[in-house]
Amino acid sequence: MNRLKDKVAIITGGASGIGKATVIRFLEEGAYVALWDIDKARAEALAGSLNGLGDRMRVYAVNTTELASCEEAAKAVYEAFGRIDILVNNAGITRDATMRKITAEQWDQVISVNLTGVFNCTKAVHGYMMEGGYGRIITASSIVGLTGNFGQTNYAATKSGVIGMTKVWAREFGRKGITANAVAPGFINTEMMATIPDQVLDTFRERTPVGRLGDPKEVANLYVFLASEEAGFINGATISIDGGLVL
Repeated sequence: MNRLKDKVAIITGGASGIGKATVIRFLEEGAYVALWDIDKARAEALAGSLNGLGDRMRVYAVNTTELASCEEAAKAVYEAFGRIDILVNNAGITRDATMRKITAEQWDQVISVNLTGVFNCTKAVHGYMMEGGYGRIITASSIVGLTGNFGQTNYAATKSGVIGMTKVWAREFGRKGITANAVAPGFINTEMMATIPDQVLDTFRERTPVGRLGDPKEVANLYVFLASEEAGFINGATISIDGGLVL
């Protein structure tokens, strides 16, 4: 415990799913957490449910698709805590459709949140890390960014794109004490999975060598490690957490 003691972490999309698990794990490890989410009510409900842990976090309503919103929130976090050590670019959406059916709106929505949103958050935060001479930038990719997936042209483009950006940031920021890494989850048992028919979930389990879906906490544990001092020599990597699915 206390692997992130007194570090200040921004976690985007932290009100649900993997983001929620990450908020809890970071708090358990001693971090101060700034939860950025477009759904402020849901984020505040999470904060209120955490008893004493919630005292170490603040909630910010942030639209990551707008650079000004990210810059305003980053400034507020810095003024509140005096530093920014960690950025977890976790926010993301899907709007799945085959190439024949996908609309320009569906393309733009996913690009705006999953790719431009990651750029905006990192653009808004990295200067504070440079000023402090330390930082961890961790971005959610996906196995889809490595392998592609039927009906996910937009999603795959964004998840491949953040891997490319991560490699650039690893080169640009490394000598400033800042590392940048991506995480590529497989099939994780989040709220989103609850909408998928059981027979499809069974297929996911069968395709995964360990024979089950991942738990959000398992991804959060990887985020904790990459955010810690122990991971200081890991930079520019994309780490799969998928039960062996991409083997």
